[in-house]
Amino acid sequence: MKKSLLFLALTLLATGLFAQGNSPAKTQKKAPTVVLKNNLDSASYAYGIAIATSVKRQLTDDMNPDMLIAALTAALKGDSVLFTPEAAQACFADYNKMAQAKASEKSKKEGLLFLENNKKRKEVTTTASGLQYEVLKHGTATQSPKATDKVEVHYHGTLLDGSVFDSSVERGQTSSFGLNQVIKGWTEGLQLMHVGDKFRFVIPADLAYGDRSPSPKIKPGSTLIFEVELFKILPN
Repeated sequence: MKKSLLFLALTLLATGLFAQGNSPAKTQKKAPTVVLKNNLDSASYAYGIAIATSVKRQLTDDMNPDMLIAALTAALKGDSVLFTPEAAQACFADYNKMAQAKASEKSKKEGLLFLENNKKRKEVTTTASGLQYEVLKHGTATQSPKATDKVEVHYHGTLLDGSVFDSSVERGQTSSFGLNQVIKGWTEGLQLMHVGDKFRFVIPADLAYGDRSPSPKIKPGSTLIFEVELFKILPN
């Protein structure tokens, strides 16, 4: 796994993931004093931060930083390492699969508990698939989209803790897409709406992204909450 971390970090860096890592830094222990003597020192130090940022996005908190540093040091100096590039990639793939399964299991348990409590509210309807919806506003139209239709909506997506992972509302621009191009919860849920309606959907993991993590903001196995307002059914 050691050398695989280096390959992963460099790959993620090359694809521009470092540019996304602008979240506020957590409180950390004071690092040893480092003296940057020239531009090369500064660039090298900055590159180290980039690698660490990329790696931390992919690995859990139980990563062994000593092993990471040992592999980086050996690889950069041209010393022998314990894995071939192919073995390193295989090792990381196994680790990543295990970590995702663990994260997914935890997220699913949290989602099931939330869904169980939410369905007790009188405003909430639960469909046969497990999708939950609540009518926030009724429109005046009678037309509902079909699974093959394209729609224009505003939406606001949050996790169970209330953090926003995607929102056309915050961007200030509506979104258009085909109902056969989105997650199952959306395909089912939008067909329950009429033009002008605004619903809140609670979408179980198996109707969302399942065990996949489509972005750093959405963990595997996540239950998702969307507030959706249906503006138009568009011509195909």
